[in-house]
Amino acid sequence: MRLLISGGGTGGHIFPALSIADAVKRRWPDAEILFVGAEGRMEMEKVPAAGYNIVGLPVAGFDRRRPWRNFGVLWKLWKSMWKARRIVAEFKPDVAVGVGGYASGPVLKEAQRRGIPTLIQEQNSYPGVTNKLLAKKAKMICVAYDGTERFFPADKIVITGNPTRKELGDCTMTRREAKEQLGFNPDKPLVLSVGGSLGARTVNEAIAASSDALAEADASLYWQTGRYGAEEFAQRASTMLDTKATVFIKNMDVAYKAADLVVARAGAGTISELQNLGKACILIPSPNVAEDHQRHNAEALANVGAAVMILDREASEKLPEEISRLLGDPAAREALEKNIRKMARPGADEKIAEKIEEIIGN
Repeated sequence: MRLLISGGGTGGHIFPALSIADAVKRRWPDAEILFVGAEGRMEMEKVPAAGYNIVGLPVAGFDRRRPWRNFGVLWKLWKSMWKARRIVAEFKPDVAVGVGGYASGPVLKEAQRRGIPTLIQEQNSYPGVTNKLLAKKAKMICVAYDGTERFFPADKIVITGNPTRKELGDCTMTRREAKEQLGFNPDKPLVLSVGGSLGARTVNEAIAASSDALAEADASLYWQTGRYGAEEFAQRASTMLDTKATVFIKNMDVAYKAADLVVARAGAGTISELQNLGKACILIPSPNVAEDHQRHNAEALANVGAAVMILDREASEKLPEEISRLLGDPAAREALEKNIRKMARPGADEKIAEKIEEIIGN
């Protein structure tokens, strides 16, 4: 079985793609899997580290703020289309899977042109333009949210949930044990802040502005600053009580297990992890994403009492008071945990692998 998986750009695309590949390998150990990503993006490092081959395209996203730069983007897209043609022709996949991201469009478009069945894995509650266009000729569309028939052909939609990193659910530690392993006082509440591997300046500034609120609640803070601005926020963390700052958290299974409250962006992958683990959370959706999809993701949870949503422009003002409120009200956190757990769709990777098998069988 030959499987082509395209997409990436962020962990929210890459981790689901790797989970799907691993699930396929468990079913077909001799399957040949090739990834196609965008040159210079994090998938070019993460995918080989996971043991899979990857080819890069020179594709880039459109610059909505500086449209004059898009002449170069169009040139890269044209080159990517030609390279995608060669990749698909040489690899000859039985099925092509798109997980979103810059590389997904050229590869799935070429596969569909050649009559190769395609499966789209849409992580967000509000899809982007590329997946809406690809959906017309897709064989199947695996989604995580109800209501996507507004965007996709209803007869092609399968609700599977989003694949998440398997190791996150395998952690058997208690919350107390996880706090001790991370070096925190197990008797104090722990706030985990994760703005992404590159970092989110607004989230980091809001966390820094919450230092008094954290001190008053006698809480600990585990702060993933991300790469950009790491030195600045590490310096600010050094002035805060019971705070550990790091550029990247490798043992996310332990970090999630230890957390009493999570502050995060509202990417689809992060939300699925929080749902599957049943974590009380405050979501600060990024405004710098296509179709404003993170706000739609966060609203889907906030509307049913499964998360607290704070808009990016209000983060520094409102995050401290929300942290104070939730740390001071265990019942409110328990309600968030209960409601977000109801939205969980575990085992998405196996369900998608099953659908791939179904497509090939047909």
